[in-house]
Amino acid sequence: MRTRPTLSWSPTEDLPPGTTDLGPVADALRSGGVLVLSGAGISTESGIPDYRGEGGSLSRHTPMTYQDFTASARARRRYWARSHLGWRTFGRARPNAGHRAVAAFERRGLLSGVITQNVDGLHQAAGSEGVVELHGSLDRVVCLSCGAFSPRRELARRLEQANEGFAPVAAGINPDGDADLTDEQVGDFRVVPCAVCGGILKPDVVFFGETVPPQRVEHCRSLVRRAASVLVLGSSLTVMSGLRFVRQAAETGTPVLIVNRDATRGDRHAVTRVALPLGAALTTVAGRLGVPVDDGVASGAG
Repeated sequence: MRTRPTLSWSPTEDLPPGTTDLGPVADALRSGGVLVLSGAGISTESGIPDYRGEGGSLSRHTPMTYQDFTASARARRRYWARSHLGWRTFGRARPNAGHRAVAAFERRGLLSGVITQNVDGLHQAAGSEGVVELHGSLDRVVCLSCGAFSPRRELARRLEQANEGFAPVAAGINPDGDADLTDEQVGDFRVVPCAVCGGILKPDVVFFGETVPPQRVEHCRSLVRRAASVLVLGSSLTVMSGLRFVRQAAETGTPVLIVNRDATRGDRHAVTRVALPLGAALTTVAGRLGVPVDDGVASGAG
């Protein structure tokens, strides 16, 4: 029987309440060697909703699973119609103050690395380098038959040509770049095959129900082992792909700090959880440390 991935989480124990004290976060960054682990919550101020926060997309939207995508041509048509429309908006998103602060901390040499669960590329657009994209990136497309990679902009051009005039009005955009469309709006949308072998194309992202490549996981584990502390930004840590690194840090005595408005599945492993908006919180911390953060005028998603 096919099982559905974990999409939601509710506390089953009394968790420590969130605080507004940014002192521990500032102290950790001042000491250096901080590994950042970011989630969808850091991109909400860029206009990309998260999954589980207030107004999160899971209240109206079930993400595509790898099993459904590979098993059903109808599911792939629905996915690519929604993703193609969503890409027009998603691709225009720009880094916000949170992304820019992380890049500023990196330039100052305070970070040991950045792992992101996001697929939006906004950390890189803000200037962060060496970002580990745990779940891949929507910027790339891969063929499930021959393994060829191609730029998303090239696929967007081919889909535009195959679906001239396709411009339904979406009810919303989701963290995976998927637009909310009805089956009627999807209609007879045409999916294009791999230009190399004619195989099935898939975005180079880890769908729900899919496994993160083992070598990527091991790379992240090595970053955790070398970190002086782990700073979680905007993640509920509901899925194991991110939570395992928090657990790893806690098991070895590496301090975990979390900045997230709502309770997270990792709160019991953390020395503190700051319940403040990320952009303002990280900008405040940067100010305390004397780290300049650019104003975002020149930032772009590339």
